[in-house]
Amino acid sequence: MFFGTELVADYGTFNADAASVAAALQARGIGPGDRVAIFMKNVPDYLIVEYAAWYAGAAVVPINAKLHAREAAWIIEDSGATVVFATPGGADDLAAIQLEIPIIDVSGDDFADMKKAQPLAVVTPRAPGDMAWLFYTSGTTGKPKGVIITHDMLIGMALCYFPDVDQVRAEDSTIYAAPMSHGAGLYNLMHVLVGASHVFPPSGGFDEAEIFELARHYGSAHLFAAPTMVKRLTQMAKASGQSGTGLRTITYGGGPMYVADIIEAVDHFGPVFVQIYGQGECPMAVTALSRSDVADRAHPNWRERLISVGRAQSLVEVMIGDAHGQAMAPGETGEIMVRGDLVMPGYWNNPDASAKTIVDGWLLTGDMGFLDADGYLTLQDRSKDMIISGGTNIYPREVEEALMFHDGVAEVSVVGRPEPEWGEDVVAFVVRAEGSNVDEAALDAHCLDQIARFKRPKAYFWVSELPKNNYGKVLKTELRERLTEMSDG
Repeated sequence: MFFGTELVADYGTFNADAASVAAALQARGIGPGDRVAIFMKNVPDYLIVEYAAWYAGAAVVPINAKLHAREAAWIIEDSGATVVFATPGGADDLAAIQLEIPIIDVSGDDFADMKKAQPLAVVTPRAPGDMAWLFYTSGTTGKPKGVIITHDMLIGMALCYFPDVDQVRAEDSTIYAAPMSHGAGLYNLMHVLVGASHVFPPSGGFDEAEIFELARHYGSAHLFAAPTMVKRLTQMAKASGQSGTGLRTITYGGGPMYVADIIEAVDHFGPVFVQIYGQGECPMAVTALSRSDVADRAHPNWRERLISVGRAQSLVEVMIGDAHGQAMAPGETGEIMVRGDLVMPGYWNNPDASAKTIVDGWLLTGDMGFLDADGYLTLQDRSKDMIISGGTNIYPREVEEALMFHDGVAEVSVVGRPEPEWGEDVVAFVVRAEGSNVDEAALDAHCLDQIARFKRPKAYFWVSELPKNNYGKVLKTELRERLTEMSDG
């Protein structure tokens, strides 16, 4: 493990520290069936704590360090965690709200003493179906739900990565620039499996210049990135003359990647990109769009494939279902349904939500999309984001894709606005590109050249930025609230 370019632990030290902390946890009465919360920034001790909990037989509850302490406390209490590990700042914030379980600051003496404990001699055995990770959804529409991720789900996700996403070698390095509470952290497993290096940026997060510097230093770097991070990397690289030397693979997912953005990224960095589509309920493992598919410009359907999120990963089946859960034909849009060994057994202490989400063994994702004849899945939108205007379904992403091809648009989000006669109107919140003065008339003309007339926005709202959660996802609920406020006003 490296902090920047400084080696802080080899695998022998990593294992010994995890075994010592595990013994210290067991000495506190923490073992099989217990939950260990992790409210930490991306630092090397994150992996020590995670593997210590597993060695002790407990499950981990990773919490995004960007959350407010009260949001974190709600997750900690809902999970029934018996201890929480935190980095400085987060530990103080939790202490200030008088959390009722021990808070261990990994920079303090208590954690240092735990590392000095006599190491656990044998890893505590667990069954494949036992919970390993309690993953809390981002909660953009209410309180987050705890997704039960089992040991065999994590093993399956890691093993699917090699044939479906990318190969990992001992000489590779993974850079943790996105929160380890989510995708970036899940992807530590396949790098541990082969003995690759783990690199923690000193900034503690995502800094474009730092990523390029670390990639150059390590020479064969992997990075999990949200689409917004890919766009920022491309913009910074083009502005500063960076080539991306040392970046071997950038796996992107967690939100919509607009075609214009990924074309620009591939044109600049070359064939280093792989896309995955997953949910916490099927972690990182619904579909994958291969490196060759992302970079291909020769296939007659390359653009349609680039719009897609790829094909089903090895351990799952993907089906498009109608309102009754019946399979639909290729090209028909319906709800994306998934089943297989990588689908969760249910939500934590929430049987009603579990019953609505897992039906006859199928995970109802809430996402709308269609499969083509070759099995490529194209994601449309969340079902709740679909706009129905005059009885016709309009998918915001299609409109957003069209607008993103205009040079004057940096970011855009499309939502429905209540309209008495038609039910809903299409409206767009637009962030202009730097130096652009693009107006409504120009975007109207652009849309009419790209999509059907009835799909074009009926109004444009110019904003300096789009509201996003801590994972970079646009909060369309907040945009709808703005529309309501404007209507009331």
